[in-house]
Amino acid sequence: MTNFVTMAARTAEPALLSQVVDPPVDPDAGLVSGLQAGDERAFETLIRRFSPRLLAIAGRLLPCEEDRADAVQDTFLGAFRSIGSFEGRSRLSTWLHRILINSCLAKLRRRSRSVEVPIIDLLPAGKETDPREPAAPAGSAMTHLASVETQSQVRACINRLPEAYRTVLVLRDIEKLDTDQTARALGATRAVVKTRLHRARQALRTLLEPIVER
Repeated sequence: MTNFVTMAARTAEPALLSQVVDPPVDPDAGLVSGLQAGDERAFETLIRRFSPRLLAIAGRLLPCEEDRADAVQDTFLGAFRSIGSFEGRSRLSTWLHRILINSCLAKLRRRSRSVEVPIIDLLPAGKETDPREPAAPAGSAMTHLASVETQSQVRACINRLPEAYRTVLVLRDIEKLDTDQTARALGATRAVVKTRLHRARQALRTLLEPIVER
């Protein structure tokens, strides 16, 4: 069932895998050169090319539209200030992705969400399930989750998770960061990340059950 929950989260918002796995050559190397040279047209191209992608990513972490726009704007401002120190060790898109994640996390720390459900109310009664338990068959369920309506419902379920658990779930299962990357982004230990992810998946499973069983 854990694998099903992970797949459901990805169905709600497909991961941008190209932002995590870097190719040998950055196709935006020419753009980087223009940015570092202070070319205004390069900055315009940067905003035009990456705004939709960054807004989509921000939407997975920030329910408020205004917060998403602010996070993207902060990302470009941060990129403008730091482009001179960009050494090309990762793709430009990956670098922007990391700046955006940090901006989103900063906003999450400053805001509380009244729609959150206490995590204890969503965990199985009594003993927690083993995170290594076999995944339940998900063929027909995943077909059902392919609908646009259900994707929206899954996204709404993710947004109901407490912030600390929602953020870990999004970073690990949607943005595809590994445990170490997630821990560094959150300033947490690997153990905390693993525990929160396990509980977030359990909680999301509880919220998804009425949708899957319809």
